[in-house]
Amino acid sequence: MTPSEIRYLTPISIEVKKEKYCRFKKSGIKYVDYKNPDFLLKFINEQGKILPRRVTGTSQKFQKKVNKAVKRARHLAILPYVADLMK
Repeated sequence: MTPSEIRYLTPISIEVKKEKYCRFKKSGIKYVDYKNPDFLLKFINEQGKILPRRVTGTSQKFQKKVNKAVKRARHLAILPYVADLMK
């Protein structure tokens, strides 16, 4: 059988990935406020871990600012260090 004669039972699914973008650059945010826990929860998973850049699409510059803001909020007890099913 040549490759052109091969037939598949199910069609081959090709994943179309959504374009990642930095939400800070797009909306023009210059400062990440550590006193806003609702905004910071978007960058934290259910266990309380900070989501990586490859998941959120945040640029390196703002990922550093998000990390610092989350750590400050944890230190001041605005956000928990560890949580079970936070969201």
